[in-house]
Amino acid sequence: MTELEKLKLLTGKSNDNLLSLLLSDAEEFVLSYTNRTVLPDSLIKPVRDLALIAYNRMGTEGETGRSEGGESYSFDAAPKQIYDVLDHYRLAGVGGKRYETKKEPVETVQP
Repeated sequence: MTELEKLKLLTGKSNDNLLSLLLSDAEEFVLSYTNRTVLPDSLIKPVRDLALIAYNRMGTEGETGRSEGGESYSFDAAPKQIYDVLDHYRLAGVGGKRYETKKEPVETVQP
């Protein structure tokens, strides 16, 4: 199942263009935040989570809180647990450069 299909299930929506854009924006954010050029497989779920958060917050951009019908809502940038995962994969700069391990193709041995 693709990430787009998973996001469709989570949102109950079928707008491929919108959901693809949210996934793409979330991936760009994660790559920028972690100083990476390639998304590790272990960061796919945080990307989907950020896209879902962005979808759920559509129409409330720029708000830090809201009160309606006696209920109060406050908005954070993103849940701490997402940043905890991203921080684990964040690359530090050395001499103005970032170094990340490139995935090497796996060779299979034929019997």
